[in-house]
Amino acid sequence: MAFSSMLYSPVNFTVPRPHCHHHRRRPFSITAAIPPLSSAEVSAVSETFDSTTIAVIGGGSVAALAAALSLADPEKRRQMQAEEVGGGDKEVVREYFNNDGFQRWRRIYGDTDDVNKVQKDIRLGHSKTVENVMKMLLDEGPLSGVTVCDAGCGTGCLSIPLAKEGAVVAASDISAAMVAEAEKQAREELFKGKDVLPTGLVLPKFEVKDLESLDGKYDTVVCLDVLIHYPQNKADAMIAHLASLAKDRLILSFAPKTFYYDLLKRVGELFPGPSKATRAYLHAEADVERALQKIGWKIRKRGLITTQFYFSRIVEAIPA
Repeated sequence: MAFSSMLYSPVNFTVPRPHCHHHRRRPFSITAAIPPLSSAEVSAVSETFDSTTIAVIGGGSVAALAAALSLADPEKRRQMQAEEVGGGDKEVVREYFNNDGFQRWRRIYGDTDDVNKVQKDIRLGHSKTVENVMKMLLDEGPLSGVTVCDAGCGTGCLSIPLAKEGAVVAASDISAAMVAEAEKQAREELFKGKDVLPTGLVLPKFEVKDLESLDGKYDTVVCLDVLIHYPQNKADAMIAHLASLAKDRLILSFAPKTFYYDLLKRVGELFPGPSKATRAYLHAEADVERALQKIGWKIRKRGLITTQFYFSRIVEAIPA
């Protein structure tokens, strides 16, 4: 999951001027605009943001941004977190989404009222991503009988609407807790209290698997907001792997890497919170496109979903 906040309060950075033989080196400042948050919003942010979210700073706190960035050591913190669960990124992600992360994201992905303002905004952004992906898929015609791999299915936010359209869905997630919740929700929404499914519908096949373990061939492969757990060098290999499973198209969503979003991510690393346990990697759209081109695929459609606290780039790729 990828997020952003719309911040607008001044942030000053002091930068040394390039050396010149005829002039003394003098610092100059660059001021960036970041929108202010109310005290209630800042409080909600501090309670909400974890490893896959981008924390925000408002008001006077922003003044210490440059100094704080230089003093923070997020890499050391991440190493300690990995050691606690006995592994690297993958083990940290699995542990998180089977415990605290599962409880947090089940609420965000759900429709209950026990979420704060920030979480509700993230819910809205994610639902827009799902809606846009469904539109991309349906633009090509009915989904009845179309095989779809939902890689990193979470609680079934995409798998269930796909199944309602008649798609044959193979859904997987690294978290056993997420998979169990997704299957529970799918049975409730598809069976609707009856003993048999409506004609033409197939219950998604849910499995506990990491992305690396996925195999088979599908008409379409979809992977939403999962690349945030992969650095670019590993993301390239993962994109190639996911494309190898797809016959016709591959749909990806990821947190776009820009100066603005990268700054917000670094700010977020200063405020890890008690549940922040996974890394969050942003990806430049150009890097994702290059990774696709290397394996003979091209981007056919693009989209960008933004709310106040959520941002996600969507691309649909097909064989070139």
